Amino acid sequence: MPQRPTAQALRVAIVATTAAAAAALSVLPAAIAAPAPDAAPASAATVTRDVAPAANVLPAATGPAAQNVAAAAQAAAPAAQATAVRSSALSTAMAQIGKPYSWGATGPSAFDCSGLVSYAYEKAGKDVPRNSKAQAGVGTKVSKSSLKPGDLVFFYKPVSHVGIYAGGGKIVHASTSGEPVKVSDMDSMPFNSARRI
Repeated sequence: MPQRPTAQALRVAIVATTAAAAAALSVLPAAIAAPAPDAAPASAATVTRDVAPAANVLPAATGPAAQNVAAAAQAAAPAAQATAVRSSALSTAMAQIGKPYSWGATGPSAFDCSGLVSYAYEKAGKDVPRNSKAQAGVGTKVSKSSLKPGDLVFFYKPVSHVGIYAGGGKIVHASTSGEPVKVSDMDSMPFNSARRI
């Protein structure tokens, strides 16, 4: 059975309908044009009317509901920005596939594991520490089952390797000497922890 709309929802719908009508009327000419000289005479006088623009019709939203919407929008902005940073870092890392591994290298022509991570995040506008052990302490800890693309995934005990989660159980990483930057199954190495920047 459909739910009945709340009084607040009905007020919003009425205000929206009123605003739409006012906006439509505001684009009409202020007066109806006089008939052409050869047209039949009008039986009624031409009516003119001023119409208030829609901006003057809508009252400003106030009260707890408006405050909740504003607070939700403010809270969502940092989360959306963090998601965009992770997405950008992942894209940058994926663009390095095929480049050679070199211990201590931070790009752009060669990388080691933590060098790839710091390079990708720097290009996304976020500074992270240079080595995997320090990288394992930044951001927020996330479980293996809650990983999202762009999260950092750490391997071995103690931490000695890092990759960027690419989704679907895969990571992009600079793995080891003689191997280029590549995408690998995350489960091919012993999982240690994961962090969300």
